[in-house]
Amino acid sequence: MDRAELADFLRRRREQLQPSDVGVAPGVRRRTPGLRRDEVALLAGMSTDYYTRLEQSRGPNPSVQVLGSLARALRLSDDERDHLYHLCGHSAPTRVGDRHVGPGLLYLLNKLTDTPACVVSDLGEVLVQNRMHVLLMGDVSGLTGMDRYLMVRWFTHPGERGKFPEEDWARLTRRHVADLRATAARRAGDADVTELVTRLRSASAEFERLWTEHEVAVRISDAKVIIHPRVGRLDLVCETLLTPTEAQKLLVYYPRPGTDAQERMDLLRVIGTQTMPGEWDSETVASDPV
Repeated sequence: MDRAELADFLRRRREQLQPSDVGVAPGVRRRTPGLRRDEVALLAGMSTDYYTRLEQSRGPNPSVQVLGSLARALRLSDDERDHLYHLCGHSAPTRVGDRHVGPGLLYLLNKLTDTPACVVSDLGEVLVQNRMHVLLMGDVSGLTGMDRYLMVRWFTHPGERGKFPEEDWARLTRRHVADLRATAARRAGDADVTELVTRLRSASAEFERLWTEHEVAVRISDAKVIIHPRVGRLDLVCETLLTPTEAQKLLVYYPRPGTDAQERMDLLRVIGTQTMPGEWDSETVASDPV
């Protein structure tokens, strides 16, 4: 670990970022250029003291999880992210099935203030959500391991399906499996693909039955009805935008024409994150035994 180079790299990247780049209010008085240390620490989900010690060349060797959080908080490019790992003595992650969300996608998410959107991996792991997506679908930032995968929650935590009308479950289930089939073929032999498919086949008889039918269909866009506990039925279209390598997808939800979904989403945005009984959250999604 090259502590001096790491400290210099972190400081220079922090000073290059402006509050508006990361959705932080600028405030009235800022004595230093760029972001403050406490702002980077907050974005990365770590203590200010821990981050400060890294910038002062006296911190411990960060784990790969910490480095991933720092790369996202500092809006690092893929090459900059790899450099950060090398400075800490870690091998850079493979770019196949990469979990690093680049600055362009993060910037776009920050700009979609009235539109639910999230970035998922090609296997359906939720990597980052904007505020409206959290309000619409629940916060998954507290989930760990395979519970972060949409498919795992769909097939092993039945409470996840309660967000959708029961009459849509069969169609959505088939589309989930057919899309995963396409990805699994494209990335045949990759360890994370094998792990996910093995987990689902052993945990869900329904998944096993559909998997053996070998239907294939890449999901690009889909009409969805979401039953929200606070604003009711929302008729939406989910548009899928692929990155050039197809390793990540930007999912954007917008109102279906001819419905009142826009008014309901406006209401959801105004209501904000106030907690009310019956509202789903990440803990409910992860553990609901319904």
